[in-house]
Amino acid sequence: MSRTHNFLRGRRGAQMTSDERTALEACLGPSQSFDARQLIVKADTPVSNSILLLDGLMCRYMDDRKGHRQLVALHLPGDFVDLHGFPLQRLDHDVASLTEVSVAFAPHTKLTEITQDYPHLTRMLWFSTLLDAAMYREWIFRLGRLNALGRVAHFLAETHCRLVATGLSHGQRFRLPLTQADIGEACGLTNIHVSRMLKELRDQGIASMEEQTVEFLDRDRLYRIAEFDPKYLYLDDGILVP
Repeated sequence: MSRTHNFLRGRRGAQMTSDERTALEACLGPSQSFDARQLIVKADTPVSNSILLLDGLMCRYMDDRKGHRQLVALHLPGDFVDLHGFPLQRLDHDVASLTEVSVAFAPHTKLTEITQDYPHLTRMLWFSTLLDAAMYREWIFRLGRLNALGRVAHFLAETHCRLVATGLSHGQRFRLPLTQADIGEACGLTNIHVSRMLKELRDQGIASMEEQTVEFLDRDRLYRIAEFDPKYLYLDDGILVP
């Protein structure tokens, strides 16, 4: 299976030809592995590669003056983690692994060749960065307008939809190898607050998270609490389980 198999998989209007997928695969260097909780790209350092995540979970984050971390993005297999670094040439945030990961680096010199030779593939790379931007906007909404229960519910709903798109989740049950602290850093909540919200979701018969496995017990209620509408993820029609 091509290492680019999950790139934009399940995303409406993002079909690539076999030649384009071959060109993207040829752009990638050898696969590399990193341990969990490892800083991979430090903010404000020059970058000459972008990272395609092949397996595992990664994040982009920023620290406040006291060293408290705020996740600004969660990345799943198939994501180009820092494609925006291609035109920007540096990142204003750190990039790290959350679990053990396998990645492939795409040199910016190779991406430049793609932009010159493959206009449609170039638009697909742009599509990828626009999806990131859509999720940024939704994360801002989540942090600014939802209460604690809604934030956790929204995070779980979005992550589930993204996993379904790449075939990594089926039905209403999925593995999420994150700690409560990780979820808190994505939702602007403390570890203790996340624990309380997960208990409330479980007690209300909405969702449970046990041993890093999430199960939706009442997806409709979860979506209502989260004010969640997956349209911003641009999923293929019919991809979500009814």
